[in-house]
Amino acid sequence: MTQGHSIQQDAPVLNGRQMCFFAAFLIPASKLLAMPALLSYFAKGDLLLPALGHYLLQAGVLAAILFLASRSDRGFFGLISDNLGKTAARIVYGLYAVYFAFSALQPLLDLERFVYTAFFDTAPPMCIFCAFFLLSGFVCTKNLKAFGRSADISMPLFLISFVGLMILSVGTADFTNLLPVFGTPFRSTATGFLETLGHFSDTALILPLLDAYRYRKGDAKKIMLSYGGGAGFVLFFLAVFYGIFGPIAPRQEFAFVKTAQYFPALSVVGRFDLLLIYLMTIVLLFYYSFVLQSAVLCFTRAIGTEKQLPVSAVLNGLLFVYTLLFAKHYNALYYAISLRLFWVFLLFADVIPLLCLFLRRKKGTGNAGTSGHSGNETPQALNKEKAQKQKPGIGALPAKETGTAGKTSAKAEISVSAKPDGGKNGLEEASHAQ
Repeated sequence: MTQGHSIQQDAPVLNGRQMCFFAAFLIPASKLLAMPALLSYFAKGDLLLPALGHYLLQAGVLAAILFLASRSDRGFFGLISDNLGKTAARIVYGLYAVYFAFSALQPLLDLERFVYTAFFDTAPPMCIFCAFFLLSGFVCTKNLKAFGRSADISMPLFLISFVGLMILSVGTADFTNLLPVFGTPFRSTATGFLETLGHFSDTALILPLLDAYRYRKGDAKKIMLSYGGGAGFVLFFLAVFYGIFGPIAPRQEFAFVKTAQYFPALSVVGRFDLLLIYLMTIVLLFYYSFVLQSAVLCFTRAIGTEKQLPVSAVLNGLLFVYTLLFAKHYNALYYAISLRLFWVFLLFADVIPLLCLFLRRKKGTGNAGTSGHSGNETPQALNKEKAQKQKPGIGALPAKETGTAGKTSAKAEISVSAKPDGGKNGLEEASHAQ
């Protein structure tokens, strides 16, 4: 059987279709909250330029990650173990666990504020957002099959929501607001690029997925095209967003909630666009749950345990307390994360994946190798395989039974090959063969 990854065991947990759906539908959904207003504040009508720069950079990183997947079936953990040792691999996974939790700090506050703004007319209780952490805590206790199912479900939800909202919005957009191109000073555009690095660092999430995904020929092309399609969704949305709001766009947080509100029919039949917003919210919940799930999976791998429940409970509990205590300090956190610590996103999402290209790559040996292991197996998988090896197969002789037993086995085989009637001729042929 073809060699798999650690949590694949005999078969991959994730397939190319689910990776494509993640790149095309889950990643773009995370760009529709605070990022459009931020780019509008810095780049104004040129907001498409820093966004395009981000996508070109991340496309290069994604291509590098997929190249690694195509040249080695060892997974990210196994690749580091082969070159730097298992201890170094655990350290790297521990750092990525911290990074994924860190990368969720500001988006979680954005998501909380979005829920309060879009779904409540009056200020709700602060603890209402705990429902997200209940969902996230449950998802974090599952393996990556849950992620694959979420990606499959997100495809129709995203398409229905996005296409519906754009149909309602594009008629009220004035695309001349985007002119002239390059009308904003380069320094402002570059500042917008740097301060939104955290919103475009999604490709790092694919690194732990390599342990559950087996590359197949042609997958790289499909995933890259899917990522390009997701980029097209976001760039088109940014153009419509700035076309509608123009100079006041920087003050329009949670952009995708507001673009459709000027559709003429809404004043007659009511805000039916909220149904589309609800669908997009489900996709957002899947996405941010996966970010926290990645942190849990990396941490459990780093400490060598499979007990995800306590790790999930601690992480989600701490983040819930964080959202309660720091919601009023959003601006201070924004400046600390986006202005002071932007290099963290650059390091973990861009530099480290590109440096992995210099690591020595080799295919997993599978059953043809000396040990038959990829280096990524879980303890349960290794124990099961060991037990199967110790149990003799049906019709097989123990290793000690040689000599006479071997001759007896040969006689039995020759006798079976004699005539089926078991008569004299068959016995004579068997005796002659002896």
